Amino acid sequence: MSTLTYDGTAMVGRQLRRVRNNPGLAILTQIMPINMLLFFGYVFGSALAVPGREYRAFLVPGLLAATAAGGIMTGMFQAAQDTHRGVMDRFRTMPVSRAAVPLGQAVADLVVTAAGTVPLLLVGLAVGWRIEGGAARAAGAVGLLLLFRFACTWIGILLGLLTRSEEAAGQLGASTFVLPLLSNAYIPTGNLTPWLRTLAEWNPISAMTTALRDLFGNTPVPQHAAWPTAHPVAGTLAWCAVLLTVCAPLAVRRYARAEG
Repeated sequence: MSTLTYDGTAMVGRQLRRVRNNPGLAILTQIMPINMLLFFGYVFGSALAVPGREYRAFLVPGLLAATAAGGIMTGMFQAAQDTHRGVMDRFRTMPVSRAAVPLGQAVADLVVTAAGTVPLLLVGLAVGWRIEGGAARAAGAVGLLLLFRFACTWIGILLGLLTRSEEAAGQLGASTFVLPLLSNAYIPTGNLTPWLRTLAEWNPISAMTTALRDLFGNTPVPQHAAWPTAHPVAGTLAWCAVLLTVCAPLAVRRYARAEG
């Protein structure tokens, strides 16, 4: 077994024990999307018209994509917490692969997200959302969703290592809540002003949301949108490739720098 694999597995175990020892935070993180589904679906759903579909069926993929984008906030806070409390400095003094620590955090987050997605899907089914695209396409949707979460977590890890402060990471992480609002996660973008519609359609969350709606068979892909939204699966894969190519090496490099 390679050093990276061995050390990375140990770091994944550490992060999972961290979640186990702080179950309240994990439960709160999983309950929030369900609360939003029930609130948006039953309160806003009566005021919004989505042609040919119930709003809750339109909303579930958007909430899944928004939850995946929440990896930015989670990754940022955990990395900043470990840096602020000196955990990263202790790891640097040990014979541990420099890539293993951030990689372990990202993989552990992926495991927790995969488990946490199940309740949201079940609640979505309970309120009227349906998978209409077939089992293979649904499996592809879940795989793409986890890949997107993995990429977003690396953004958060990089930002957390840069901020080096729990307070700063908490404030900056809270501001990421606006990202799904500037997308098609909660509302269609067709009636937005041109500049805002362009911004929303180039938002990676819009590509992810549209890909989920297409693969789950909920709504058709818009034909006159920006390229990532008009080609949502390819657009999401492209965004993930860019984010991972840029953020993962920078995060590993930042961690490896032994700064006090």
